[in-house]
Amino acid sequence: MIDQESEALEILKSEGAAEIGGVFHCFSGTWEQAVAALDLGFYLSFAGPLTFPKGEALRDVASRIPRDRLLCETDAPYLAPHPFRGRRNEPAHVAQIYDRLAEVRREARGDLEATIYRNAEALFRWAEDKTP
Repeated sequence: MIDQESEALEILKSEGAAEIGGVFHCFSGTWEQAVAALDLGFYLSFAGPLTFPKGEALRDVASRIPRDRLLCETDAPYLAPHPFRGRRNEPAHVAQIYDRLAEVRREARGDLEATIYRNAEALFRWAEDKTP
């Protein structure tokens, strides 16, 4: 059976997604899938599953992603991070995801936040949007 990430990667590759890139929302795949997504020019965004007790493999992947392709999200109202798992997720819970991501990457939380902000700014072209 083909898993979601592999199937999505095959579709994206066949449709020429590498020409525009994008983001893998709530990434939960393997290192091989992460490399394939990065090769297509995608960013990888991590959410609540990064904090789950059984998320060691995902934390290993997150620790290896290049800094300039890393994002973080809540996926609210779903996939609340540990210790809120099983309850409705809220945007404020992104703090637990940042904390865990900084821990596994052995980076200062403030540095990680600045990096992720710059990545989001580049991905969504915020600096280019100068409409009055």
